[in-house]
Amino acid sequence: VAPTTPVCEVPSSTMTGTVVQLSCKETEGSPPSEYQWYKNGVALLEKTGTGSARAANITYTMNRKSGTLLFNTVTKNDTGEYFCEASNGIGLSQKCSVKRMQV
Repeated sequence: VAPTTPVCEVPSSTMTGTVVQLSCKETEGSPPSEYQWYKNGVALLEKTGTGSARAANITYTMNRKSGTLLFNTVTKNDTGEYFCEASNGIGLSQKCSVKRMQV
């Protein structure tokens, strides 16, 4: 079953230095969807602890299975427009609407 449009939860504003979690979920897809977060239209890298993600000074953890994007300490650089995409290899991937987070 192809995924439905996911529900994204993005705080509209947050304080610098706080922990912020963005979430994305859809329940219709079978097999279960994997999620990809985007910031300002650019796919966010998954932090694996090695290689390009660490070199890019990434301050978040993205979980493709649960759809969460967790910032341990947000900075002004994290301000932007976020959306996520759900895909499970069946049908078209689905995106939620873009939401702006102001830090």
